[in-house]
Amino acid sequence: MANKIKKNDIVIIISGKNKGKNGKINKIISKKKVIIKNINLFKKHQKSIPSINKIGGILKKEFPIHISNISILNKYTKKKDKVKFIYIKKKKKRLYKSNNKII
Repeated sequence: MANKIKKNDIVIIISGKNKGKNGKINKIISKKKVIIKNINLFKKHQKSIPSINKIGGILKKEFPIHISNISILNKYTKKKDKVKFIYIKKKKKRLYKSNNKII
């Protein structure tokens, strides 16, 4: 089954501490988790490594969110939506289920 959510899609978080926030997908990790820009930020204590000139300190880092906790944001209705696939001229296209417009 093809992945319904791709990089640079605008998504909305539907569960968890960031519920209701939306953002752009930066990275997809093994089709199960995604990293969303400026969402799910945690502080990571990084130790400095002088041999490779890596600076230490407290860094804010984006952590992955499971794909079941997000939904694609329909840019026409500004609400969460589902995705379906359809073939147009032998090419597979993604559409919003609610209004059948191409993503």
